[in-house]
Amino acid sequence: MTDGDLAAHLANVAGKILIEVRESGMFEGKSLGKAGDQTANQFLVHALREQRAEDGLLSEEEKDNAERLAKERVWIVDPVDGTREYGEARVDWAVHVGMAVNGVPTLGAVALPGADLVLRSDQPGEIPAAPEKLRMVVSRTRPAKEATGVCEAIGGELVPMGSAGAKAMAILRGEADIYLHSGGQYEWDSCAPAAVALGWGLHASRIDGSPLVYNQEDVYMPDLLICRKEHADMVLEKVKAFL
Repeated sequence: MTDGDLAAHLANVAGKILIEVRESGMFEGKSLGKAGDQTANQFLVHALREQRAEDGLLSEEEKDNAERLAKERVWIVDPVDGTREYGEARVDWAVHVGMAVNGVPTLGAVALPGADLVLRSDQPGEIPAAPEKLRMVVSRTRPAKEATGVCEAIGGELVPMGSAGAKAMAILRGEADIYLHSGGQYEWDSCAPAAVALGWGLHASRIDGSPLVYNQEDVYMPDLLICRKEHADMVLEKVKAFL
C-alpha cells in the first residue's frame, strides 16, 4: 500500500467501526463518544504501528511519546473529530489520518462516514466555483469573533458546522468557501484536513499567513485558515483588524 492508500483505508475502516459502535445500541451520551474514540483509536494506532513501524505517531486518544520528535515522518490522527456530532448521528464529523514530513502537512485522508465519503490529498478533484457571496464555516456553538468579523467585512454568509474536518472538506465539496478558526485547536484537529486542502490546491496557513508546522513538542495550534488561493490575501488582510 502507498501511504495515500493506507491513510484512506484506515480512515474509511475507522469510520465504519465508529458507525458500528454507535448502531450497537450499547452506549449513549458521553459514553458513546468515549467508546467510539477509544475503539477507533485502538484500530488506527495498532494498524499504523503494524504497517509503518519506523514512523512517528501522534493521536488525540493516545499518550504522547516524545520519540516522535526525532522522526521525519509522523502520522497524526484524530479518531473522532466532532464527538458531539458523531453522538447525534449528524454527518458533520470526521476521521483524520494525516502525515507530517519534517513538520509539513504532506499527506492526509479525511473520512466523512456519515456521508460515506473519503477525501484524500493524493487524489485531488475539481472544486466547484465560488459563489458571488462567499460562505464561511464556523462553529455551531461558539463562532469566533475573528471569523464573524471577517465574514461581515467581506459581506459573506456564516455556515454553522461541526467538526474541523467537516468544515475544511466543505470547501472541497463546494458547500463553503472559507474556514477561519481562531479558538485554539491541536495538531490532530487540522493536520489531515490541511494536507488534503493543500493537495487539492487550496491555501492553508495560520491566520497571520505563516505556515502550519506539525510534530511540535507543544501540540497546541491557536488558529487556522483554509480557503481558495484567490481569497487568501483578502482574508488575511481583513483578519488583521480583529487580532
